[in-house]
Amino acid sequence: MNRRTTLLAAVAGVALVLPSAGFAQAPAQTPLKIGFVYVSPVGDAGWTSQHDMARKQMEHNLAGKVVTQFVENVPEGPDAERVIRELAQKGDGLIFTTSFGYMNPTLKVAQQFPNVKFEHATGYKTAANLGTYNARFYEGRYLAGIVAGRMTKTNVAGYVAAFPIPEVVMGINAFTRGMRSVNPGAIVKVVWTSSWYDPGKERQASETLVSQGADVLTHHTDSTATMQAAEAKHVYAIAYHSDMSKYGPHAQLTAVTHVWDAYYTRVAQSVLDGTWKPDHVWGGIKDGMIRMAPFNDAVPQDVRAQMLKAQADIVSGKLHPFTGPMKDNEGKLRLAGGTTMTDDALNKMDYYVEGVQGKLPSGG
Repeated sequence: MNRRTTLLAAVAGVALVLPSAGFAQAPAQTPLKIGFVYVSPVGDAGWTSQHDMARKQMEHNLAGKVVTQFVENVPEGPDAERVIRELAQKGDGLIFTTSFGYMNPTLKVAQQFPNVKFEHATGYKTAANLGTYNARFYEGRYLAGIVAGRMTKTNVAGYVAAFPIPEVVMGINAFTRGMRSVNPGAIVKVVWTSSWYDPGKERQASETLVSQGADVLTHHTDSTATMQAAEAKHVYAIAYHSDMSKYGPHAQLTAVTHVWDAYYTRVAQSVLDGTWKPDHVWGGIKDGMIRMAPFNDAVPQDVRAQMLKAQADIVSGKLHPFTGPMKDNEGKLRLAGGTTMTDDALNKMDYYVEGVQGKLPSGG
């Protein structure tokens, strides 16, 4: 299945005005054409859904100035390069590519279309016409871990993960550190799906983790399958990317949500103004790019207060989820006491921290 949806939405607000005799009519400004490339179906929850919600909000914020199109369900690799190139050939002046595996295809097409501006999510390669943007997902993961650590009865959390790239590993480790900050005996078990979006695999992985004793689940995959599995199995879950409480009204404790609309609006406006420059943006809770969803009624007030206190400390800079001493799960000291991990080290993370069971698979 490789569904494509293009030219989905055009900005409203275009009115037909007939010129009156004796008055010169100013030429209409041509709207900026903006393209988006999505790795999974849009749906109503998950990674791609959050980006598409932001696209729509950007259109609303810049009504009459922009027109957008998107292509969904685009595999990472050669197919992505073709889709990105087609958008550039069709006249898009700004293109957002929203998956890590689009990095090299985006860079290649950017080199072929120097007059088009490109923005790549979660990558690290830039060029004269290519910027990158990302959110500090690990901040929300640490907060989610605090809630999981307080709510678990088995002291086991289950984590459904897609690919062992640093971003995902960082999330697993932050979640584990948050969990063990309030429950030192807690452990995290991980099952890998080798896919960003495969509801069947995600559900199977979730059920496997429950069978291994996990009574709180979370995920770094794009569908709602983990939340639905948690609801069916009567265990708790913490959603990722977006609020998935409609799929697990009893299961979802909270969610780590991503908020892209302000960023998309700002970038598009800078292109319209002629002030756009390539940048490497990495925003967190303080920047409004990470937001925790409302608590489930099952979460006690003291647990809420503990998480909110940690959140305030992250925003103020008092707390960093990766502050030493920190060991990996084989006992090796990875971060000395009193030191905070650098952004460069975070983006190269290739090991599990203490508290995560198992061995990290190769291929990250």
